[in-house]
Amino acid sequence: MMRGGGMGRAWRRDASVLEQSLTPGIVKRVLKLALAYKWLLALFLSLVVVDAVLGTLNPLILRDIINEGIGGHDKDLVIKLALLAAGVATLDMLVTLVQRYVSARIGESLIFDLRRQVFAHVQRMPIAFFTRTQTGALVSRLNNDIIGAQQAFTNTLGSVVSNVITVTIVFVAMLALSWEITLASLALLPLFVIPARIVGKKLQSITRERYMLSATMNSTMTERFNVAGALLVKLFGAPQLEQATFEDQAARVRDIGVSASLYNGFFYSAMFLLTSLATALVYGWGGVLTVEGVLDIGTVVALTAYLQRLYGPLNQLSGVQIDVMTALVSFDRVFEVLDLEPMIDDKPGAVDVPAGPARIEFDHVEFRYPRADEVSLASLESVAVLEQMPSHTVLHDVSFTVEPGQLVALVGPSGAGKTTISSLVPRLYDVRGGAIRINGLDVRDATLASMRETIGVVTQDAHLFHDTIRANLVYARPDATEADMRDALRAAQILPLIDALPNGLDTVVGERGYRFSGGEKQRIAIARLLLKAPRIVVLDEATAHLDSESEVAVQAALDTALAGRTSIVIAHRLSTVQHAARILVVSEGRIAECGTHEELLASDGVYTDLYETQFKRQAPVESYAPSS
Repeated sequence: MMRGGGMGRAWRRDASVLEQSLTPGIVKRVLKLALAYKWLLALFLSLVVVDAVLGTLNPLILRDIINEGIGGHDKDLVIKLALLAAGVATLDMLVTLVQRYVSARIGESLIFDLRRQVFAHVQRMPIAFFTRTQTGALVSRLNNDIIGAQQAFTNTLGSVVSNVITVTIVFVAMLALSWEITLASLALLPLFVIPARIVGKKLQSITRERYMLSATMNSTMTERFNVAGALLVKLFGAPQLEQATFEDQAARVRDIGVSASLYNGFFYSAMFLLTSLATALVYGWGGVLTVEGVLDIGTVVALTAYLQRLYGPLNQLSGVQIDVMTALVSFDRVFEVLDLEPMIDDKPGAVDVPAGPARIEFDHVEFRYPRADEVSLASLESVAVLEQMPSHTVLHDVSFTVEPGQLVALVGPSGAGKTTISSLVPRLYDVRGGAIRINGLDVRDATLASMRETIGVVTQDAHLFHDTIRANLVYARPDATEADMRDALRAAQILPLIDALPNGLDTVVGERGYRFSGGEKQRIAIARLLLKAPRIVVLDEATAHLDSESEVAVQAALDTALAGRTSIVIAHRLSTVQHAARILVVSEGRIAECGTHEELLASDGVYTDLYETQFKRQAPVESYAPSS
C-alpha cells in the first residue's frame, strides 16, 4: 500500500549525510549489536514478508469477483470471494499489529541497552570531560542519536525488506496482467520524480533551517527559564526587549513552518496528480483494450489497485542509501562516545585504600590539566578539531604530609593552585609526576569505589539536586534511616530549620537548591558528608562569601564534620588559619611557606602579606575545633 507519510519523508531526506565519513568497521559493530536481537529480528522480518505478500492478494481477488463472480452472474462465488478478501484484510491487520509490537520491542530494547551503556560510560568519565563538553550535545547522544540508530533496526530494515518484496510481487503481477500498461505506467514516474527531487532539496534546506531556528528559540527559553537566568533578567534585563527578541525568533519559526507546509502541500498535490494520471491511463487504455476484447474489466481494476501499491515503495527505495547512511552515522556518533576511554579508571589489580586513620602524602607532585584531545570529542565541543597544544604545568614539586586527624589549611592568591591540590586528593585528576599516597598507597593503585568511600568533599557552591532534602541526603548513604538523617542534620546545625518546613525532609530544594540560602545549602551538604562519614574531608573554600551568622552556624557544623578526620581546607577566614595544625602557602603552583599561623607571621613572608590584605580585618568568629 502507498503511504503518503513515507513518501513525504523520502523527499525530505538529507542527502548531505552521504558525504560524511564513517569509522572503519562500523557495519560489523552494528551487526554484532544486532545478534542480541537475532530471534526477534528473524520474527520481525518474517512478519514483514507475510505482510507484504498479503497486501498484494486483494487486487487479484477483486479481479476474480468482477470477472468470474459478477461477469458469470455467480452470486455464491461473489460472496465467497468477498469473504476471502475480508479475511485477507483481517489477517493482514493482525499481522501488522504483531509486526508493530515486535518492531517496538526491538526498537525500545535497543534504545534502553544503548542508553544504559552510554550513561554508564559517561558516569566513568573524569571531571575534565564534563568541564569541556557541551551538556546539550551529550544529552543529544542519549536521545536523538540513539533513536536514530534504533531506526536502522525497525523502520529502515523493515521498510527495505517490505518494499523490495512488494515491488517485486506487484511488478511481476502487473506484467502478467498487461505488460504494455505496466511499462506505460512506469514511464509516468520520471514526470513526477524530477520536480519532486527539486522540491525535496528545498525541503531539506527548510528542515535544517527550521531545526536551527527551533534550537535557538529553545535555547532562549532554557536560559531565561532557569533560576539563574530568570534572576539575571529580572535584575538587569528589559522585559519588553526579552519579549520582542522571543517574538522575533518565534515569528521566524512560524514563517519557516508556513514555507515547509507549502512545499509539503505541493508534494502531496503532485503525488495525487501522478496517481490520478496513472489511474486515468490505466482506465483509458485498459478500457479501450477491454472494448476491443484484449483485456477484461477485472484485470483493469486489478491493475489500478496495483498502481496504488507500486509508486510508494519505489519512491522509498530510491532513498534507501540515505536511510542506511543516516542510521550508520547515528550509530557512529553513539560508538564515538563509548570508544572514548576514561582517563581515570581502576587499573588492573587495584586495591582498596588501607583501613585506619588516614594519612595523606604529596610526594614531589607535578600536574598540568589534560588537553582537550585527551579527555573530550570535537563533536561534543562543537569544534572542527580539538586543540592539541599541551597545557602549562600548574603544580611544581609539591610535597607535604597531612597526619591522621590533622587539619591543614591552604592559603594563597586566586589561581595559585589551591583548588587544584584539593582536586587531586579525591583523584578527580591524576598527577603528571610524583605521587599522592593515602596510608602509603598510591591513589592511582586504589579502587575508585574505596576512594569515594574514604574521602568527602564540601565545595564552596554546594550542589543539591532538584529533589527532596531526604533524597539529597541518602545520595551519600542509601541505607540511612530517618534517625540517621536527623542526627546528621542536627550535627550540621540545620535540623530546626528543616523541622520548621511544612514538608520537613520531603521538601523539594528547587533547582540547584535555590530555595535555601548559601549557608543553609552548605549545612545540608555538611549533613550529607556526615552521613557518608569519610575518613578524609576536603573543604574547597567551604566558608567563603558567608555572612558572620551563617559562618558561625557552618563552622559549628564543621566542628563535628572535622572531628577525628584528616582534613584539607582551602581557607579564606582568619578563624580557619589560626587553628590549623599547619598552613601551606601556595604561590604560582608551589608551596612557598609552611608553618603555624604564629610561625608564618613571625617569618614576615608571603603569608604576612596575605594576612594583612585578607585576614587581619576579619572579625573573630568561633572556629573549627578539630582534634589534632
